[in-house]
Amino acid sequence: MALDLQHEPGKLEAGLDEAGRGCLAGPVVAAAVLLPPDFSHPLLNDSKQLSEKKRLLLKEVVENEALAWNVGIISAGRIDQINILNASYEAMHEAVTGLSLQPESLLVDGNRFRPYQGIPHKCMIKGDGRFMNIAAASILAKTYRDELMEILAGEFPEYDWQQNKGYPTKKHKLAIAAHGLTPYHRVTFNYTQNLTLFDV
Repeated sequence: MALDLQHEPGKLEAGLDEAGRGCLAGPVVAAAVLLPPDFSHPLLNDSKQLSEKKRLLLKEVVENEALAWNVGIISAGRIDQINILNASYEAMHEAVTGLSLQPESLLVDGNRFRPYQGIPHKCMIKGDGRFMNIAAASILAKTYRDELMEILAGEFPEYDWQQNKGYPTKKHKLAIAAHGLTPYHRVTFNYTQNLTLFDV
C-alpha cells in the first residue's frame, strides 16, 4: 500500500516517531521530519519493515531531501528518572525544538503524545506504515539509535548490543544475569530480583 505524504497536505507538518522504547539498555531516540510537498521514494516504509541496508540508504535520502529534520536523545538515566513514556515525549519535544523550520502541525506515531508549544498535533496508530513523514522519522530514529548502540557495544561487548541493540534477547538477558547491569542499562526495567522472571 502506498504511503500518503502527510495527514494535512499544504501544511508544514512534521512527522514524529521514536525508537528504543522496549529496550533494556541505551537511550530512547526520536526524530522529527518535514518533507517537501513533492517528496517520493519507492522504498520508504516503516523502518521495522526494512533491512538495515535499506534503512541506511533512506537515512541519507531523508537527510538530504527533507525541508528540516532533527533527532532527540534521552539517556537511560533520564528514562529511570521520569519513566519511558515521559522520556519518549521528551525525546520527541527535543527533536521538534531543534528543527530549522517551525512546523504548523505534528503527526505522531502511536496513540499518545504530550502537547508541545501549542503546536496542533494528531496521533496515528501504525502511522509509520501510513504516512511518509512518520516513516522518514522512524528511519532516522532507528538508524541513529542503532549507531549509538554499536558504539556502546565497544565498551561492553559481552551484552551483544551490536546485534540486539539493547532489546531483551535471550543472549542479552543471560549477560545481565552473568555480569549485572552497566551504566547504560535502564535500572527500572530490570531489577536483579526480576532476572528469574526472564524467559532465559
